[in-house]
Amino acid sequence: MLQPVPMSLSQRNRASEAQTLRTLNTFAVDLMSIPSVEDLFWYVAQNVVGKLGFIDCVIYQANEAQTELTQAAAWGEKNPFGRNIINPLVIPFGRGITGQVAQSGKPIIVDDLLGDKNYIADTQPARSEICVPLTSAGRVVGVIDSEHPDVAVFGEPELEILSTVAAMTSAKLELLAESQRSHERYEDLVAAHSQLTLETRSRKALEAKLFEARKLEAIGWLTGRFAHEFNNLLTVVSGNIELLELEALGVEKKDTLQSIKTASGRGAKLIQDMLAFAQRTRLAPEVLDLNTLVSTFCENFEQSLAQHVAQSLAGDLWSVSVDPMAMENMLLNLVLNGIDAMPNGGTLKITTENVFHTLLEGRHFPSELQPGRYVKLSVSDQGAGISEDRLPQIFDPFFTTKAVGEGTGLGLSMVLGVMRQSGGTVAVHSRVDEGSTFELYFPAGASGGNNVPSTNS
Repeated sequence: MLQPVPMSLSQRNRASEAQTLRTLNTFAVDLMSIPSVEDLFWYVAQNVVGKLGFIDCVIYQANEAQTELTQAAAWGEKNPFGRNIINPLVIPFGRGITGQVAQSGKPIIVDDLLGDKNYIADTQPARSEICVPLTSAGRVVGVIDSEHPDVAVFGEPELEILSTVAAMTSAKLELLAESQRSHERYEDLVAAHSQLTLETRSRKALEAKLFEARKLEAIGWLTGRFAHEFNNLLTVVSGNIELLELEALGVEKKDTLQSIKTASGRGAKLIQDMLAFAQRTRLAPEVLDLNTLVSTFCENFEQSLAQHVAQSLAGDLWSVSVDPMAMENMLLNLVLNGIDAMPNGGTLKITTENVFHTLLEGRHFPSELQPGRYVKLSVSDQGAGISEDRLPQIFDPFFTTKAVGEGTGLGLSMVLGVMRQSGGTVAVHSRVDEGSTFELYFPAGASGGNNVPSTNS
């Protein structure tokens, strides 16, 4: 514990003028590095007042409402616990000497406390007291108080010294308060900027989603209208082909007619895919067990193309309502795309599972999906993957990375159209050189089932 400079009572128990100047000068230098109000109060009590000849010091801090003072720091025999106050004293504004100073904002010197009715007796009664206010922004924020066991110890020199200390302390309090306000303003600006950034991103995401929805709607309308008109033309062509087939024709003409018929059939298939994307195809949905459909499809596919497809089918899969023919066409498109993406070989896998979809999970979907229960069917490959700049385009009609004549670019758009018309959607996850996964979400019917999970590697 710091000890006061030993002086005789005749010298008024205060430090010499040189010691006072050195102490105040050190205080002025150290002020800039004091980081908090608590550190400031303890520094003033122990390292300033404690070295200026005062035998004790108590610093009180006012509450925000300016209704009471609480002991915040102390030095001398009244605080033998170092930087810690046991049961800090709380004094209302206006009560006692310190309360009067807090209320009036003016310093007080009492020569004999025994004759002062406002004196609040302590465990160690004193006879003299000096008390000065701490002010910040025109408000009393605290009080510096010192007592002495002798009568009339404090005078103008002590008042001048303690008022100087109080003024320097108050100035630092204002700096700390302004620093806190600046920090709070900075935090508010950071929070506001973060909120604005989040809102901007959300708005851009919504605008992008709205743009995509409107684009698909416009393309779907044009595609459907074109497919309808083109289908009428194909009907005329097909009808005339049938009439020509009834006539006796030579081999060469029959071959030509067959080429026309084949081209007409391909055109009809193209029209079906376009109508599927435009959600204008005629679906005949049935309540199906996707596990059974997938197993049958994989068996037939492996027999016809000698290409193995791994399966991981969930047990107790919920039933779904979907057109079985459209479902097989979607599987065929996705599986063939997966094989084309793996020219050097790799594993192609179909997975089924029950899922609960939430709003937060729909950000990567090309169309809206209501929260609820769904059966998810995933087709995964280990192929070349799809770059990020191409992902937004893969469901557009006629978009393809294949060479001319190797594909129409309607496979994925047909899948999206059928899924949307069935109340579901498609999601895609892909990384370049790591492969792609297409997820089909089907609205679930009744829960439960007798399916046994199977895994064919």
